[in-house]
Amino acid sequence: MKIKTGVLLAVAVLAVAFLPLPDFWITQLNYIGLYSLTGLGLVLLTGVAGLTSFGQAAFVGIGAYATAWLTLNLDMSPWLTLFIGLAITALSALVVGGITLRMSGHYLPLATIAWGLSLYYLMGNLDALGKYDGLLGVPGLQLLGWDVGQGRGFFVLTWAILLLAAAALLMLLDSRPGRAMRSLKNGTQMAEAMGVHTLRYKIVIFVIAALLASVSGWLFAHFQRSVNPSPFGLKMGIEYLFMTVVGGVGHVWGAITGAFLTKLLEDKLQVLLPQLIGTSGSYEIIVFGIVLVLMLKFLPDGLWSMVERYLPHPPRTRHWDAAAPLAERSKPQAGELVLDVQNIRKEFGGLVAVNDISFQIQAGQIVGLIGPNGAGKSTTFNLITGVLSLTRGHVLFRDQEVAGLRSREIAQQGMSRTFQHVKMIPDMTVLENVALGGHLRGHKDVLSAMTGTNREEEKQLFKEAERQLQRIGMGEHLNELAGNLAMGPQRLMEIARALCSDPALLLLDEPAAGLRHKEKKALAAVLRQLQSEGMSILLVEHDMDLVMDVCDHLVVMEFGTLLTQGTPAEIQQSPAVRAAYLGTEH
Repeated sequence: MKIKTGVLLAVAVLAVAFLPLPDFWITQLNYIGLYSLTGLGLVLLTGVAGLTSFGQAAFVGIGAYATAWLTLNLDMSPWLTLFIGLAITALSALVVGGITLRMSGHYLPLATIAWGLSLYYLMGNLDALGKYDGLLGVPGLQLLGWDVGQGRGFFVLTWAILLLAAAALLMLLDSRPGRAMRSLKNGTQMAEAMGVHTLRYKIVIFVIAALLASVSGWLFAHFQRSVNPSPFGLKMGIEYLFMTVVGGVGHVWGAITGAFLTKLLEDKLQVLLPQLIGTSGSYEIIVFGIVLVLMLKFLPDGLWSMVERYLPHPPRTRHWDAAAPLAERSKPQAGELVLDVQNIRKEFGGLVAVNDISFQIQAGQIVGLIGPNGAGKSTTFNLITGVLSLTRGHVLFRDQEVAGLRSREIAQQGMSRTFQHVKMIPDMTVLENVALGGHLRGHKDVLSAMTGTNREEEKQLFKEAERQLQRIGMGEHLNELAGNLAMGPQRLMEIARALCSDPALLLLDEPAAGLRHKEKKALAAVLRQLQSEGMSILLVEHDMDLVMDVCDHLVVMEFGTLLTQGTPAEIQQSPAVRAAYLGTEH
């Protein structure tokens, strides 16, 4: 159904070329198509991954100058120069992205401004590129002997490329690598814990956005028949971002919506404002600034978000029943030592947060890590899972040293976790959030996702995600948005997501926090069920009723040190534990 709808949409859009529209409007639509291509990259870069960039116009310039110089100086076919320009753009984006994407906060957008300006002035000062006068006489495009021209033929070519790019991005976002990309915006800690190489995915997104901009620049050069640095400076980089934000930076169709409205509004304002004010000037920039402030205040998700409210959102069709099950890792035998924590220590400057803690977990065992607030439980948990680095000590997982490994590398070994404060992607369904947990069990890459050759693997991942949701009693919530769930189901969803990675050890960080009595009973039933299936669990929890009910062994911490450990019955009888919790031994 989606394919049929997409084909009908493409036919309807391309049919515009055959309508009796004035040439002026066709030209405007050509510009809108060019701007939208660059905007699609910003949807992926800024809307999906949360990476603000003001430098996309520079990549448009690379594509434009590459084809202009090669066709004029080496008499190359424009279709060959397209691929050369894409190669140059990809290399530039890899270098720039590899450096700047390690930054965060306001440093990242400032860095994009810096290299955007650098490329702009480089283009304007090289004799080979004609300095600020640019390169003139760029030939038009020929396709199988047909002169594409600058009118309706160019419209068909540009919008066909644009619609193909939009379809490719939609398929990408609804895939294993796409879910990994969508996990980047709300923080990298959860993504890394699911096995996502966050820096690599940021660079991939950056390169894709740059390549889309380069294609736009290639088309622009052959449309204008000349290039100069003016359309590739910081001003245009800001305008691209403005268009995308207005249309809806988190939506693929928002890029086209924003380019369409901005271009039409700009043309109208350039005529109307001088008439109203009585003098000429770029007053439309002032209006755009006001519009942007109002949009960010009252409609931060852009105009397309309003349209999307009224679009049907049918549940995902279950088409994975016949899919082959995913490969499973070998599991430890009952009684086998799974986790061996040996004298781990963490110092923050002069503060010793964890002081030589040791304990073990055997296969099929639920071990509780408890203690008063500030005891160092969460720090210990984060040392085991690779979020924090050890000052000294050892963490052995199935006889393999994992201390010093990153979170994603530890996840790859077979350790999976949840979080004290639920971390999820609220605008994805429960099924999609849980499928993210199986990231390491899939192998199809970005290109496979964009071309639709990953369908069988997607079926396998969704089948596994549904199995884990059924396993914990949440099978009826498959198609609900995760952000609409109450706290109890959200925490169960996190457990299902962790289970989707097929772990040998499950680490739960305060899973009962914020739950009502019935929800805690349901959680306890889930934990007992998992234990009966052979799962080993490390539980950090404040709820003593839950801990005493489900745990086989307890490790008690106080002020970063090991107070005692033993069975729940032994811990309940310990005077030292009562003193730690109540402040007295009586």
